[in-house]
Amino acid sequence: MPELPEVETTRRGIAPYIEGQEITEVLVRQPRLRVPVPEDLAERLVGARIGVLTRRAKYLQIPIHAGQAPEGERDTAQQADATLLWHLGMSGSLRIARVGDLPKKHDHVDVVTASGYVLRYHDPRRFGFVDWQQEDAALDKRLAHLGPEPLSDAFNGKWLYTLSRNKRVAVKPFLMDNQVVVGAGNIYAAEALFMAGIDPRRAAGRVSLARYQQLAVAVKEVLAAAITQGGTTLRDFVSGQGEPGYFAQRLKVYGRHGQPCFRCGAELRRITLGQRASVFCPGCQH
Repeated sequence: MPELPEVETTRRGIAPYIEGQEITEVLVRQPRLRVPVPEDLAERLVGARIGVLTRRAKYLQIPIHAGQAPEGERDTAQQADATLLWHLGMSGSLRIARVGDLPKKHDHVDVVTASGYVLRYHDPRRFGFVDWQQEDAALDKRLAHLGPEPLSDAFNGKWLYTLSRNKRVAVKPFLMDNQVVVGAGNIYAAEALFMAGIDPRRAAGRVSLARYQQLAVAVKEVLAAAITQGGTTLRDFVSGQGEPGYFAQRLKVYGRHGQPCFRCGAELRRITLGQRASVFCPGCQH
C-alpha cells in the first residue's frame, strides 16, 4: 500500500507537469472505484485550471480553479473553487503520460491538460478513489480526525508522551494510529522504533518522555529519508514518472526477520501486533 512517503513522492513528481495547467478533457474508463467517480467530474473539470498540489496524510489535494490566478499569487486548496481529493488505495498510482500514449489495463481515469500532459490513474485493485473534498476540510469525515503531519512542528515527543499516558496498547500500533500522527505506517513505524531502540511490544503508556522525544526524531528522519529516496518499493508502487522507490534498500528491520541485526548481530524476530507483522531486534530494542 502506498504510504505517506510514496504519496509525497507522487505529489512532487506530478506537480511540475500539471500545476497551473488548463484541463481540456477528462476520460473515465472505470467509474466503479472504492468510491464511485463523481458523475460531474468532467463537467466541473474541463475548462478549469489546476492549482498548487498539497497533501494531507495519504490524500492528495488538487485545487481546481475556474479562472486564472491573480498574478504573483500561489493557488491553495483554501482559495480553490473546488478541491479533488485523491487516494491511491492499496495498489493505485498517479503517473504522467502524454496525449497519444495508449492506456494500459487498469488505467481508469485520465485528466488531460492543454500542455499535452495527462494525469493518469492506475489501480488494479480499485481500492483508491477520486472525490470532491468538502469545502471546509475540518468537516470532511475523511480528514477531520487526522493527527498532525509527522514532518511538522506539531509532531514531537511531548505530543506522543501526552497522548500515550495510561495507554496499554503496544507502542507500535499506537504510533500507527492516524489520530496520533499520520503517515507512520507499518514499514516506517518499524524502522523508527528500531532507530529509537524501543521494543514495539512495550505499552505506549510505559514509554518515557525522553524516549518519545527520540522516537519523534526517528520518525521524522525515517520519513524524510524515504521521501528523498522516492518511497519504498513494494509490489505496486511507482512514482509519478513510473519509477520505483529505492528506500527498500535502506530498511534495517522491515522484511528482514531471521537475518542478523545490522547494529548488534542478533537475529531479528517477527511478531504480530495489532494484526500486522512487525520485525524488531531483541538485542537493540527494549
